[in-house]
Amino acid sequence: MVESLGQWLPPEGIKIVVVLFLSFLIGLEREEHKVGLEHYAFGGVRTFPLIGLMGYAVALLSGPQVLPVTLGLVVVAGFLLLSYRNKLASSGLAGITTEMSALTTYLVGALVSYEHFWIATTLSVASALLLELKVALEGLARRLPQEEILTFTKFLLLTAVALPVLPNREIGPFQINPSKTWLVVVAVSTVSYGSYVLQRLTKERGGLLFAAVLGGAYSSTVTTVVLAKRAAREDHGRLVPGAILTASGMMYLRLVVLIGIFNRPLMLLLAPSFLSLSALAICGGWLWSRSGGDPGVAKREFEPKNPLALGTALLFALLFVVMLAGTHLAVLYLGSTGVYTLAAVMGVTDVDPFIMGLTQAAGTLTPLPLASTGILIAAASNNVVKGVYAYAFSSRQAGIQSLGLLLGLAALGLAPLFW
Repeated sequence: MVESLGQWLPPEGIKIVVVLFLSFLIGLEREEHKVGLEHYAFGGVRTFPLIGLMGYAVALLSGPQVLPVTLGLVVVAGFLLLSYRNKLASSGLAGITTEMSALTTYLVGALVSYEHFWIATTLSVASALLLELKVALEGLARRLPQEEILTFTKFLLLTAVALPVLPNREIGPFQINPSKTWLVVVAVSTVSYGSYVLQRLTKERGGLLFAAVLGGAYSSTVTTVVLAKRAAREDHGRLVPGAILTASGMMYLRLVVLIGIFNRPLMLLLAPSFLSLSALAICGGWLWSRSGGDPGVAKREFEPKNPLALGTALLFALLFVVMLAGTHLAVLYLGSTGVYTLAAVMGVTDVDPFIMGLTQAAGTLTPLPLASTGILIAAASNNVVKGVYAYAFSSRQAGIQSLGLLLGLAALGLAPLFW
């Protein structure tokens, strides 16, 4: 399409078309925003393209000089200030997002003139999305407490400060890479944080199965314990055992994502088994929960902890380093038997540090088949332990069902070892 357009228009004509399109996109969103407003509102489908063309023309005339473009931006900002004063006088309360989007439109025109098409398009689309998602974003800000935002900011700051200064090389007898260690912490915490945010946003929405899906992406072990304790208080038939199985299915999906980030060959080796186990557990959990009849609606109660808390992140980093050292010693002195034993023992606790440690060792210290076998054993061992937790904390009937389902999933998780 671009090539055919180039046959009819000169290069500058194509740039003008791009400016008009991107500016019109932002102006269209603002035009829809004006519908229903009783007070004065600035700009729409005509004003924003004019501002974009102004930015393009000033940049074209100024050539490589930035000062004229800057002066043009100041002039446009002056007119926008007058418009904002008029809007404030007419409505009493007025936001400034429209005026800011107009300044962005001016810069989009200038960027297109300098042939920064990707940046100009990204700014336009991002501006339109931010303007359109006002209600959703403001709802997110209201639902997330101030301390949660502060925790996220501190973790982001620590990450931005720590990653560039940490040495990106193996140190010590166990070949620990500080930069990769913290990068693993960031990746695992980010995946858990995504589930955490979804759980907070969908608070008191959906039933236990939906909670199990989100909880399994956060921590299937924690989710199992919470659901088992609830089954001890309330009788929901087969709903809780099915939800527990679903959470363990999400664990396999979560592991595929995390392993794929740091060791693609290992992920490709495990993906067929893990994706099959995930689909089988999630579908099986749903079918099991429905097979006992409709138990009624069971609302969610679990409130997860923020995985970005610095104490939690630092503890994970410590466990990760310990697991790297433990894997190194197991391979050095005990061979494959040591890795398998360590994998089975680590299933009792959080398997993430051990599995992420194997992603760093696989292909170098540990052969890929050995690492993949260790991960399969660790995941199966974790399912067995979760089954014991469910049996211990829930009612007798729900505990027996949960234990049987998770033992079956653990057995299926070890089946790939035989071929």
